Amino acid sequence: MRAVVLALLLALATPAAAVQPDEILADPVLEDRARDISAGLRCLVCRNESIDESNATLARDLRLLVRERLVAGDSNEETVAFIVDRYGEYVLLRPTMTGSNIVLWLAPLALIVLGGGMAAVYIRKRSRTAAPSETGLSPEEAARLKDLMQE
Repeated sequence: MRAVVLALLLALATPAAAVQPDEILADPVLEDRARDISAGLRCLVCRNESIDESNATLARDLRLLVRERLVAGDSNEETVAFIVDRYGEYVLLRPTMTGSNIVLWLAPLALIVLGGGMAAVYIRKRSRTAAPSETGLSPEEAARLKDLMQE
């Protein structure tokens, strides 16, 4: 009974991988490289899953393409570059920090700084304004009000 419980716990603790047995390469070194690359590529159907975790048909095609490129002799960088050229930079789970992507990487920080600055200006301005006095009308104001009410 312990063995069954242990096997279930181990099965639940390991990350889910959708790699089919017929996709696995015979060379363990190439298979490890393929898994490393697949973990960094986004499934275009599932959005935030890697192609290694996705059961989508397109993810399977991408896994096979990665393995095909590695068997052909491409390096990891060449394989990723080939897939990015074919599907666009969206396929990367961690986009590069170059070109127009710099805006995407820096926008959250800029918005936090801008919001903090606006909050500081608002708080400083609010603390400097004089609180309205509740002492009532001055004698001159009371006399003017009395004249206006009688007219």
